[in-house]
Amino acid sequence: MVSYKELGLVNTREMFAKAIKGGYAIPAFNFNNMEQLQAIIKASAETKSPVILQVSKGARNYANQTLLRYMAQGAVEYAKELGWEHPQICLHLDHGDSFELCKSCVDFGFSSVMIDASSLPYEENIALTKKVVEYAHQFDVTVEAELGVLAGVEDEVSSAVSHYTKPEEVVDFATRTGCDSLAISIGTSHGAYKFTPEQCTRDPKTGRLVPPPLAFDVLDAVMEQLPGFPIVLHGSSSVPQEYVDMINQYGGKLPDAVGIPEEQLRKAAKSAVCKINIDSDSRLAFTAAVRKVLAEKPGEFDPRKYCGPARDLMEELYKHKIINVLGSDGKAE
Repeated sequence: MVSYKELGLVNTREMFAKAIKGGYAIPAFNFNNMEQLQAIIKASAETKSPVILQVSKGARNYANQTLLRYMAQGAVEYAKELGWEHPQICLHLDHGDSFELCKSCVDFGFSSVMIDASSLPYEENIALTKKVVEYAHQFDVTVEAELGVLAGVEDEVSSAVSHYTKPEEVVDFATRTGCDSLAISIGTSHGAYKFTPEQCTRDPKTGRLVPPPLAFDVLDAVMEQLPGFPIVLHGSSSVPQEYVDMINQYGGKLPDAVGIPEEQLRKAAKSAVCKINIDSDSRLAFTAAVRKVLAEKPGEFDPRKYCGPARDLMEELYKHKIINVLGSDGKAE
């Protein structure tokens, strides 16, 4: 058993309470490798933003659970090296799909876990979430749950259709499970193709897809039912078109990739939404930078020469999200 506190990590309880009160959202950035982690920590340290390092089941298998633990500990020390005296860094399991996986993450030093039982019948979702909460809370590990289903694909998580969260269920669910935060479905989606062309309109000037608006009426109704309760948005990448264009220019094939407009995320961040998940955007930035280097220098075979520019572009992206979208800069001095 490894306590996250020994690694210098924090759970989400205090950071969420401050975010709701302050009208901003905490960035939850997924990472799979060292370059992503370096970029996240550099951006967070330089902007003094609290941050959640998210690891999916697939990323944990890819990176190795033991290495992950030391990477998280190293991230805290690296942040201090960069001048961030009291780093507020959380290590979070994204989309845990079983009690066993959540328990293993708690035992290996995660400070927060998500149990995603949203695909199960309502009562089964409650039962599994409650079981995870009861275990995690023994070790002061916070638990995120999900009510409603997001469309799209992310690692092992996939659904062809979305089902909005039912506001009338949230009080019963939160009370009976004891969860610390709740991921809801209001129209965000996993992956780089968050909407089909049929769901969008096209900008007559640019020809680009314009996605439909998020269901803020559902969010408002949830907030009315659960005033002051931490709400989470998954699938909130904006799929920046400059990265999509770069990928396509240098041999990629991402036609009609479209994400959540940043102005809608800014609006959400000012509400009870205190955690916004961003994964696909950094994947796009990484891929765009790597493709550019390899296209312009086809003889290059030193990974540092193409992973370095990828890391720089991701850092730029993370800073932009922290400062211009989520408003979390300067909140963890």
